[in-house]
Amino acid sequence: MLAAIRRFNTVAEQSARLTKFSLQPPKYVEVEFANGSVFKLSAEFLRINSPAVDGKIRSIGGEKVISGRRHVGIMSAEPVGNYGVRLNFDDLHKTGIYSWDYFYHLGSNKFTLMRNYIKTLKKYGLSRDPRGRK
Repeated sequence: MLAAIRRFNTVAEQSARLTKFSLQPPKYVEVEFANGSVFKLSAEFLRINSPAVDGKIRSIGGEKVISGRRHVGIMSAEPVGNYGVRLNFDDLHKTGIYSWDYFYHLGSNKFTLMRNYIKTLKKYGLSRDPRGRK
């Protein structure tokens, strides 16, 4: 049992070991990991999945809902230690620190997370587009 746990931890550590981080402002971030996984994550996707608590989040029925971010852009990225970056968005959000593990999680679950986000917006009559744009 202990050997299985060690193997699992080793695989998890290797899979989330970042080998490349590339910011392509304002549209996306591309991250590559030691296991060969490469993820291209859009600014909108990263913004709506920000790990920070944000005053612009609507809480509806206990759900975190960020709407109107389809055209948000990433202005810059600042390294935070050896473990991640702080992304600065053009909607002035800049408090989220994205760890390499979190980038891996987002990339590995990108389609499910985005599908669930769109379902939540529809459920509450909200849009990915900013107010006044459809």
